[in-house]
Amino acid sequence: MLRIHFTEADLRQITVAPVPNALLETALSVRYLRTRPTGLVRSRPGLRQWQQAIAHSLVPRAGILRSLDPPQGGIFEFFLQPTTPGLHAGVDLAVRTPVQELADEIALLPHPIRDSRALRELADGTRRGRQVLAQDTLLYFNSTLAPLWPQMQATAVADRALRAETLLRGGVDAMLATLVPGWRWESPTWHISSPCAPTDVHLNGRGLMLLPSYFVQEPMYVPGEPLTLIYPLHASEQPTSAAEMLGPLLGRTRAAVLAALRHPATTTETADRVGISLPSASQHTTVLRNAGLITTTRTGIAVLHTLTPLGRALLGS
Repeated sequence: MLRIHFTEADLRQITVAPVPNALLETALSVRYLRTRPTGLVRSRPGLRQWQQAIAHSLVPRAGILRSLDPPQGGIFEFFLQPTTPGLHAGVDLAVRTPVQELADEIALLPHPIRDSRALRELADGTRRGRQVLAQDTLLYFNSTLAPLWPQMQATAVADRALRAETLLRGGVDAMLATLVPGWRWESPTWHISSPCAPTDVHLNGRGLMLLPSYFVQEPMYVPGEPLTLIYPLHASEQPTSAAEMLGPLLGRTRAAVLAALRHPATTTETADRVGISLPSASQHTTVLRNAGLITTTRTGIAVLHTLTPLGRALLGS
């Protein structure tokens, strides 16, 4: 059981990350393919088809990532870069991990695994060892996780909307009480089901960032200011089912942009939700606006995109 203790200041400093962390999800997805866990992750929309497509080719796809899975659970710390959601920036930070930290992490692996050449070089912090970590991570993501990434992003958008609606209707108490089944909010303490030994974490004014994850099985937390708590996403198929139906009409990416705007967003937020570049998001929203499916309103230096009745009706169909 993990118990997180809040002060009044901490309750005013709760934020929800807009998207899953690409580096963390990469590492957790490899674990999923190796262990086939049950529960919330197993029920994710689109996951079975993705798994079947790559079931027999994990070894050549994952490279060194296949060995970087602590037997006692958890995740290696260099995969935890909560303030850096993008994959390339996260990998850059991971490969800069100090040598002693790399050595301490690799030492947790059993002898037959950690004695491989690639892991010895990574533990020594050699240039080649760090390059292998970076290259294998990027290759695995691009060849294996990228096809599932739009679905993961869409599920995160739906989860974020659910949390926002709960917060607006019931306040912070309601959001914390309903975040994950089995987690209990008894102000000022959050009781979080976890297989770890009873642990008390006092925020003491640091605040809390909630980081949604498509693949996480058990809650994880990353110390810092604010403290980051990684929680499993609420599963929902609605955002992508509409996008899939409208794909032949609008094109898959443009349909995904339209579906992502079920909840108003800036161009930058839209790009993050769909997993596309900012110029691409701007181009697609322009086409959708010209077609009468969305409206765009300037708010300061940004613009906010909102579905029109026609756009909402099209998604509803």
